[in-house]
Amino acid sequence: MKLFKVCMMFTVAAIAFGAGVAGAAPEVITLKVAHFLPATSSFNQKNAIPWCDKINKESNGRLKCQIYPSMQLGGTPAQLFDQARDGVADIVWTVPTYQAGRFTRSEVFELPFMVKSAEKGSQAMWDYVHKNAMDEFKGVRLIFTHVHDGSQLHFGSKSVKTLEDLKGLKVRAPNRIGSKTLAALGAVPVQMPIPVVPESLAKAVIDGASLPWEVTPSLKLNEVCKSSTETGPNQAKHANAIFVFAMNQARYNSLPPDLKKVIDQNSGIETSRWVGKIWDEGVLASRKVSVDRKNTINTLSDAEYRRWLKATEGVDDEWVKEVNAKGGNGKALLNDARAFLKKYND
Repeated sequence: MKLFKVCMMFTVAAIAFGAGVAGAAPEVITLKVAHFLPATSSFNQKNAIPWCDKINKESNGRLKCQIYPSMQLGGTPAQLFDQARDGVADIVWTVPTYQAGRFTRSEVFELPFMVKSAEKGSQAMWDYVHKNAMDEFKGVRLIFTHVHDGSQLHFGSKSVKTLEDLKGLKVRAPNRIGSKTLAALGAVPVQMPIPVVPESLAKAVIDGASLPWEVTPSLKLNEVCKSSTETGPNQAKHANAIFVFAMNQARYNSLPPDLKKVIDQNSGIETSRWVGKIWDEGVLASRKVSVDRKNTINTLSDAEYRRWLKATEGVDDEWVKEVNAKGGNGKALLNDARAFLKKYND
């Protein structure tokens, strides 16, 4: 009888333990995602949140994001890449070239009049970086890379139609290549990250800003800027910026194989294409806000566009020399970037 009771106790315990194991909820892994734009920005609403929702669904709820917009984890936009590399954040979205001179080979897509379309340019960038510049991203795993819809010029009160109109105006530049481009066009470049642009324009610290249309509504630049100058619909933009959505490599390595697969399925050239497409689609709606406010929009004539192209040729030449000085083949890299752009543009 005693033996029967002991056996029954072990049986009940085993059943209870088994039920506990079977009923245990799977571990939920929360990824800290940081970026520099407001929560209301198109990137946050149309790229970051949908991407996070997708990995949450495909992981059956085992992966989720905690998004920290507007630098809520501290630091400056220029420090975001290192925050991902060092594990302050698990994933960041940033412009790596906010750190001037560190991503020299990757910044080829920021050269003047390179990119016509964010969707096509983002695919070209993914291919180019994986062929030529992966060593610039040690410590992180690239989830997607992209360019934006291309910078146009937005002015507080000035109206710019020609190089002569631009001469001497203080214009916000997004990065060092953007600064060189503006200087070649006769402006006085003032390099600063996006979040400080609206106040700088409102206080006339700068006369204008080199920015894509897509971000102007979230920054309320359509209210501050009474005039914009843009290139034509089939022409490359005067400037661009490169972006990466990058994950701390050690954090990725710590994931179980099935969750790594979820991240992998939402990474790569197709994800980069999707992000670029969203930016392209945002142009018309963002531009319409300025149109509806009856702001002035000047489009460069074909002849004026050719003048701007000619004026900035030296920026490409200088970049080639800088790459050569660091042991690379600048001309070959520039040709490679153009070849990838042609591949997707065609």
